[in-house]
Amino acid sequence: MVLNREFYRRNPQQRSQQDVTFNDVRKRFDFRSIAIGRWVTEAEKTRAAVLFYDALLDLMTILQGPELLVSLRGTLAFQYGTGGRPGISAHYEPGSRTFALAKNAGPGAIAHEWFHALDHYLADKAFSDVSGNMFASEAWLRDATPVPHPINDRLFACFRAVMLDESGENPSDMFRASKAADKANGCIYYADPAEMCARAFEAFVQDASISNNFLVAGTKATEEAKLGLYPSGAHRARINAAFRDYFLLLGRALHTQPQ
Repeated sequence: MVLNREFYRRNPQQRSQQDVTFNDVRKRFDFRSIAIGRWVTEAEKTRAAVLFYDALLDLMTILQGPELLVSLRGTLAFQYGTGGRPGISAHYEPGSRTFALAKNAGPGAIAHEWFHALDHYLADKAFSDVSGNMFASEAWLRDATPVPHPINDRLFACFRAVMLDESGENPSDMFRASKAADKANGCIYYADPAEMCARAFEAFVQDASISNNFLVAGTKATEEAKLGLYPSGAHRARINAAFRDYFLLLGRALHTQPQ
């Protein structure tokens, strides 16, 4: 069983309480709701709650933001062991604004799926003419009308760093590798802007001084990484710097706003 594995975690800021539940997760981060599948045992539920709680604490620390950033101001719902899709260990559902992990699955996928939720949440805040199911990264690529704001400018810089080369005039190497993988697979997936940005965000999180392989894993030594589907080298450093600048400014703004 996957959750019986030991997961590597390095964070000098440890939680004070020994045992946590999904109710503690909901209260701490103000998720809109948390639903647990009927076939999840009490032991599985307890183990998963601890792992998920610690992963979100680590994500919050890496992003230098408050709890409301993690739950996207209480708009994000979470499901564990229920409402999944066949063959998919984790996913984000835009229609219900729900982040879901399959039972005994999903380790390492949290950062990726959480960024999908953020990308979707930001679309109508960063652009004035988007549909309800559009993601901000897609809106940027489609030249939607931006909402002028310094924080949005930093967000757009992240998208630019992921999808374009250093000149800002040509597709990035990651985009070219993603397009090649899609051509080989006969579908559009890796080169989708939301997927590219979620993988780039994974790399940013995995490169942080705080480590948690339940939160993120696989951006360096996997087959996908070897194919160039994750950023590497100077491109990775440029993306990491853009995300760091964005979340620093966003975190400062959220910390100073009334809760």
